[in-house]
Amino acid sequence: VKPQQLEWRKTQFDRVWLKVLYENKEKGESTVLVKLEPGAHLPYHKHPELEQAYVLEGSMYDHDGTCSAGEYVWRKPGSLHENHSDTGAIVFAVYRKQNIFVNKTTGYTTEP
Repeated sequence: VKPQQLEWRKTQFDRVWLKVLYENKEKGESTVLVKLEPGAHLPYHKHPELEQAYVLEGSMYDHDGTCSAGEYVWRKPGSLHENHSDTGAIVFAVYRKQNIFVNKTTGYTTEP
């Protein structure tokens, strides 16, 4: 996979973009690049399984603190939180199951 050749796809969330590097819809697994533009907000959501995220550029934060470029964060199954980025960020994320958002949306929905 050559991520630099993939187009960023708009998600259902304002200022949040996605490049899917790997996806197994049957299992709910995915590995993605997430681009959070400055001021982006990912609404409150649950991680049904382990989530892993490595910040490549910029920073993002939630109630537990800030994760900046070069830092790694993981969430245990069942954890709940929301994400914000004031400066913008590029994040490499691995999901064993897709996020469940408060509005009942599962995962990220991208526009073609």
